[in-house]
Amino acid sequence: MTLKYGVLALVEAKAGQEQAVADFLAGAQDLAAAEPGTRTWYAFRVNDEVFGIFDTFDTEEDRQAHLTGAIPAALAEHGPALLVRDPDISLIDILAAT
Repeated sequence: MTLKYGVLALVEAKAGQEQAVADFLAGAQDLAAAEPGTRTWYAFRVNDEVFGIFDTFDTEEDRQAHLTGAIPAALAEHGPALLVRDPDISLIDILAAT
């Protein structure tokens, strides 16, 4: 199968919580690896306070399973203490990949 579906999520850390957000995202790697439908998963930093997650999936069902999985649940639990606002989540269609 080819990668067709993705999720791009951007988050903004509260002042003083930047390292905690970086640590949280790095720690979520094991959760993503445990999801059989998640083909690729990246956590990244845009600038001092903005971070993101980008992941890819073969099917819409795999993407939906991820969106209701452990990482969004952990963000919902810890996000209010760490983030300025709820994550900005975009569902994307992949046009090309290598």
